[in-house]
Amino acid sequence: MDQLWYGLEGKVCVVTGGSRGIGLELARQFLRQKAKVVICARKQEGLDAALAGLQGGDDLLAVAAHIAREEDVQNLFDRAVGKFGRVDILVNNVGMNLLTPSVVRAGAAAWQKIIDSNLNGTYHCSVAAAAIMKKQGRGKIVSISSLAARRAAPGMGIYGVAKAGIEMLTRVLAAELAADNIQVNAVAPCMVKTGFSEPFWSNKEIHDQITAAIPLGRLAEPLDVVHPVLFLCSPGADFITGQILYVDGGATAI
Repeated sequence: MDQLWYGLEGKVCVVTGGSRGIGLELARQFLRQKAKVVICARKQEGLDAALAGLQGGDDLLAVAAHIAREEDVQNLFDRAVGKFGRVDILVNNVGMNLLTPSVVRAGAAAWQKIIDSNLNGTYHCSVAAAAIMKKQGRGKIVSISSLAARRAAPGMGIYGVAKAGIEMLTRVLAAELAADNIQVNAVAPCMVKTGFSEPFWSNKEIHDQITAAIPLGRLAEPLDVVHPVLFLCSPGADFITGQILYVDGGATAI
């Protein structure tokens, strides 16, 4: 795909879960757009590998943070503002799942871990970003949801509940923050071919079952998700808020 320009030059973008998968590709493309990027992840070794691969120089900052912890989130945004002076864009990308064949038998610990990493982390980061953006008089928040928020799927039950919560949080924040000129949206892909989903797509039988339900006949690639996110972060999306953009190859059309 030829380089597309979204008017993001000089914007300060925080990408959670930016050391791999969709988050890493988001960081790479934000840098290509001449933006300044802050990535976070729980493990320092993952961040170190991302820094080496991205080669963003002084336009890139990596902060170790567990977004389910408010103190880690506050440190993340303090570091971002300390280095770049502002935060224009937040992409809530962190996502994790534990395969849970049955929600009712998964147990409270699994429930809490998945809800914390997905829904509660998105809430903490959005609140911290909104406080900064309100002072600036503008901002963009985009969260990564999932087709699992709309369709129950084996092994994805708690994850789907968390993502459904993210979609409602998106609508609520969009309504609450509209007066502050902060647009809040979400992008909800079908299965994306990353390490996160590899246990599914690496199995040919499961892969074929999934792609058979997608009219375009393939899984999403990271860039299929990244470009809609970049658009929602751009000036071209200034009048779009409270929306869930499904990037699913037509799966929800049938």
